Amino acid sequence: MSTCATASRELAEPLAATAAPARTWLLIEQPGPWGSNALVQSHLDPALGRALEEAAEGTGVRIALIRRPGRHADCHGPVRRRVFAAHTVPGRSWIRTAADVGDPERLRELDFTALGAGDHNGLWDPYDGHPLALVCTNGKRDRCCALLGRPLAAELAASGGADVWEITHIGGHRFAPTLLVLPQGYAYGRVEAPAVKALLAAVRDGRVVVERCRGRSAWERPGQAAELAVRELTGENGADALTVADTEEHDGGWVVTVTHRDGRSWLVSVTASTDAPPAAASCGAALAVQPRMEIAAITTLA
Repeated sequence: MSTCATASRELAEPLAATAAPARTWLLIEQPGPWGSNALVQSHLDPALGRALEEAAEGTGVRIALIRRPGRHADCHGPVRRRVFAAHTVPGRSWIRTAADVGDPERLRELDFTALGAGDHNGLWDPYDGHPLALVCTNGKRDRCCALLGRPLAAELAASGGADVWEITHIGGHRFAPTLLVLPQGYAYGRVEAPAVKALLAAVRDGRVVVERCRGRSAWERPGQAAELAVRELTGENGADALTVADTEEHDGGWVVTVTHRDGRSWLVSVTASTDAPPAAASCGAALAVQPRMEIAAITTLA
């Protein structure tokens, strides 16, 4: 039986502009098994999971559970959790962490509005270690993530050079194995270990790799498409060199203003194309057209 990831590869479905939008990520360590909706289907108290989901709604914060690669026993013993908050807007990106959270109920006290706006207000401790490499492995949500993601996470963890975690969901099962890199917030799809190692080396050097990049989660999909298009046009690989300054709907599409820190800027016209064969968004889902962001024009302003 064909998987959604296999079908997506066969259709040559573009990766660009498919990252899940999130200005800030809240990552909660939760060992043990995960269900399809892991925030309320794990050994984390489901009432707390629902409360956090509701508190984050509309704030720009996306919540996911994480765990170290490896075997995950179905046990209910006491857990000391590592928690991360990571803001992904270029020029303002940061990671804060609490290394030993014994009572996750404390997370109810977080100011999600401030976190989504990029204000950590001294929360926890600054994280200055290796880049966070988060591989989606939740087989209960989609089997492709388990079949393709878990071996990748294990190989990356064994090779060193990054702080590797499994993550519950970053969107885009059909692009498995999928990877999110923080603090930059760039998502990648159809990645293999050698390419990821080179990618992480670039992250440590403040650069971004465009190949197999799905977009920066700080932006909505039109902004992701526009930023990647300007990178391809100019060859710019500085992670924080480009910013999506404005996005306006126009004639059924969008006009996106992308600016460079050196003062240059571009207007990028983006459209949503539905001229593509139907595809399953995940294994077992019905076939449907998956809209693609396409670049209609790029105009250099300065």
